[in-house]
Amino acid sequence: MAHLRDKLPESVPGTFYVDRQCIDCDVCRDTSPANFQRDDENGYSYVAKQPESAEEAALCDEALNACPVEAIGDDGACRAVGNE
Repeated sequence: MAHLRDKLPESVPGTFYVDRQCIDCDVCRDTSPANFQRDDENGYSYVAKQPESAEEAALCDEALNACPVEAIGDDGACRAVGNE
């Protein structure tokens, strides 16, 4: 389970984040390339952009659930995306 206290500094503020457990497996970037990017220097992924649509939020959820080391977290904040 990802821990907010271990959130990578590159992850932009918002609901989703990546913590220090990331093993750079590429699952999140394959699943939601618009939202996750790789830090080449440090060898891990981070949330580069929070979801801006219901589709992106669903892809971020899918990445969270597929992460083999549970390094992707959801801070539990209420999501307004897609609730218009």
